[in-house]
Order: sequence, then structure tokens, then C-alpha cells
Amino acid sequence: MGLEISGCSFIWVVRQMKNDDGQIFFPWGFEERIEGKGLIIRDWAPQVLILDHPAVGGFMTHCGRNSMLEGLSAGVPMITWPMFADQFHNEKFITQVIKTGIRVGFEEYTLWVDVEYASLVKSAKINMVVGQFIGEGEEAKEMRKRAKEMSEMAKRSVEEGGSSYANLTTLIEEMKIFTSKKSKPALA
Repeated sequence: MGLEISGCSFIWVVRQMKNDDGQIFFPWGFEERIEGKGLIIRDWAPQVLILDHPAVGGFMTHCGRNSMLEGLSAGVPMITWPMFADQFHNEKFITQVIKTGIRVGFEEYTLWVDVEYASLVKSAKINMVVGQFIGEGEEAKEMRKRAKEMSEMAKRSVEEGGSSYANLTTLIEEMKIFTSKKSKPALA
């Protein structure tokens, strides 16, 4: 397991994984080996609260739209592991446009998740990317700096006077005008 061999502390949120007998499973002894270093949360976790915690230094994500936005808002750099569909486009935005992430996952687009294909990422690659990610190299420092800058920009956009605030206010005003026109009786 790449996160285990990386030596980094981590929280891993996983969907319930079961074997043929319905038992939840991980590789033998995994949970005991990561005790005190890793935390496994099954099914659902308060992702926004976790990402906003000052101890969080990064986010390994499947690049779903909500996860991407939550990571950007929290100002944490991301390790990208898209699975299918628009997640590949989101990954390109994170890694190539705003440069706040490093890719670890698939090299090519897939329309739908293929579980066997998804497991092709080797633990050595994950360990290497995690090392780059948390390293003290110039690229890692710049990535963390850009992630913080993106977070500040996102926060300013929703404050009064910010672009998202203004756009939402405009939408609400237009909806009020539209609904008031619809509610007026027609003249005969």
C-alpha cells in the first residue's frame, strides 16, 4: 500500500469493501501496521472539515468536481487519481493549468470505472509521488504556495463585492423579476 510505505500520516476514506463472505477487508495486518500513523474512515467523512484542518498538507483525490472545489477552497495541494469521465479534465485543470497538484493515477481517459484497471497504479508510484508532494523541493513549495493563493482567491470571490457574490446576487435579482412578471395577470 503506497500510503503505508510513504511513512506519512494519513486519513483514508474508503467505501465499504467486502469479500465474498461480506467481511470488510484490507491486506492482512494493514490496519495494525498503520495504527498511530493512519486513520481509515469507512463510507463517509466530513471532508470539508478535514481539509480545512491546519495539519492537512495535501489531498489525494479522484478529481470529482466537489472534491476538487473543496480542496481548492481549503488551499491544499492535491495528488490526482481520476477514475473516469470529467475527472480527467478536472485533473488537467489542477495539474497543468493552476499547477496545484501532481498526478498519480491513470494515464488515459476512461468513460467508466474498471476496477481491475483502477488497481494498476503501483504502490511504488504512489510512494514516489507522495515523496515529491511533501518534499522541500522548489516545485513542491511553489505548488503549496499556489494552492494557498487559489484558496484566498476563492474566499474573496464569495465575500461581498466578490465575483461569485455579485453573480449570485444578480441571479437572485433576475429570478425576482422573472417571477414577478409571471405572477401578473394577463390583460384581456
